[in-house]
Amino acid sequence: MASVLLILLTFLVALLGGLYLLGFFRQRRPGEPPLDKGLIPWLGHVLEFRRNTWRFLERMEKKHGDVFTVQLAGFYITFIQDPMSFGAFVKESREKLDFRKFASHLVRRVFGYSSIQNDHDILNASSNRHLKGDGLEVMTQAMMVNLQNLMLHNVDSSSDQVTWREEKLFAYCYNIVFRAGYLSLYGNEPFDSKISQEKAKEKDRAESEALYHEFRKYDQLFPRLAYGVLPPKKQREATKLLEYFWNVLSVQKLKGRDNISRWIWDVQEGKDNAGVKEDMITRYMFVLLWASQGNTGPSSFWLLLFLMKHPEAMRSVKEEIDKVVRESGQEVKPGGPLVNLSREMLMKTPILDSAVEETLRLTAAPLLTRAVLQDMTLKMANGRQYFIRQGDRVALFPYSAVQMDPEIHPDPHSFKYDRFLNPDGSKKTDFYKAGNKVKYYTMPWGSGISMCPGRFFATNELKQFAFLMLLYFEFELINPDEEIPEIDYSRYGFGTMQPDRDLQFRYRLRY
Repeated sequence: MASVLLILLTFLVALLGGLYLLGFFRQRRPGEPPLDKGLIPWLGHVLEFRRNTWRFLERMEKKHGDVFTVQLAGFYITFIQDPMSFGAFVKESREKLDFRKFASHLVRRVFGYSSIQNDHDILNASSNRHLKGDGLEVMTQAMMVNLQNLMLHNVDSSSDQVTWREEKLFAYCYNIVFRAGYLSLYGNEPFDSKISQEKAKEKDRAESEALYHEFRKYDQLFPRLAYGVLPPKKQREATKLLEYFWNVLSVQKLKGRDNISRWIWDVQEGKDNAGVKEDMITRYMFVLLWASQGNTGPSSFWLLLFLMKHPEAMRSVKEEIDKVVRESGQEVKPGGPLVNLSREMLMKTPILDSAVEETLRLTAAPLLTRAVLQDMTLKMANGRQYFIRQGDRVALFPYSAVQMDPEIHPDPHSFKYDRFLNPDGSKKTDFYKAGNKVKYYTMPWGSGISMCPGRFFATNELKQFAFLMLLYFEFELINPDEEIPEIDYSRYGFGTMQPDRDLQFRYRLRY
């Protein structure tokens, strides 16, 4: 009898402990935001959240107001939906709110990389040296050379250059921009007396094409992989793809390539000096590839699509590009040298800049998350204060809170290429809500210490691709009246959205 009672007590303790870990007993305390745990223990609202993050947060905001805590797969996350209070999140000290704990958990699950304490410092130091300022000049030139190799390598061939070529728009844009970015960062095939420069370029085209197709397979698995909900068969596929990239991007193989960016070398050297093993540095090379090239291709698709759907925008951007090229003393003509786009030229395009920013406002939807390292109080712009528990998380979803707010951006679902231009042609930075100026009026690159360190290079990639398309090609949708695709809701939170379907377009050289 005693043994039966002991077994029952043990079972009861285990059950209560399990329910406690699942958050079953958590209750809202005085001073805390409204708490919504959902109906499913531990999972909470994660299924609805994954299905459509925007609609879920919209429902929670209508129910609870602009600050609330929800349970998502074992975590309690407080969302701030008041854009005037974003500063409380962005400026809070790393001793209280830190993104590194969340980021290290994600990269270990998705990329098999184990973070070290100063990962962020190493990456930021290298990015500041090589992905902005004077260092960006070198990267811009490398991107130019590789875009020319992929897009214009046959402009002087004897084939019929006026024939229209048909392709899928998303596939084409992602393919070209990804491959050019990869070659610019991770180097080119070397050439010498045994292999000509043209043969080396041909090999670059072939190998980057193969890499892109494997990358797309992994990219399509990414959302479910990040949430830890891949079925076993797909998990095995992801593991095989990881092994493929660890082989292609191994430190030893990269040493045999030419023109590797100083950004990549600096990151490798920083990790080596920090005592990171070579196989783990190799894994980090794939982290950098996804982080640097996983969003620019989709962004280039949306940019070209919006320009094709808005003739006035296309005309204004084309006129600006032609003017910049003309003022540089260059021109596009049959048999002439290819136009070389310098960083200086790319800095003279306010109309294109506005079109790019508007594209990102409409399609970039990162989820900005911080781990709460100690009990703290969040102070809102209107004087409200909320107590947040250690071990929870705090998050912003700027896409719904700012970028699609009709008060900050009137008619928010429409593409307005000049939305970020003042009447005098200068950059517009003054946006308002309830009569108050909004500091964080669009946040495609994140914010604060976790802001994307490669945003200047990524912007240049987009602009260079658009430049070359508009300079050298005529292009149009096969079905110009076809509706713009919906976005793939499963990718909310991971950067630029991807379309739920592709569109056919055609293109040909202008001469």
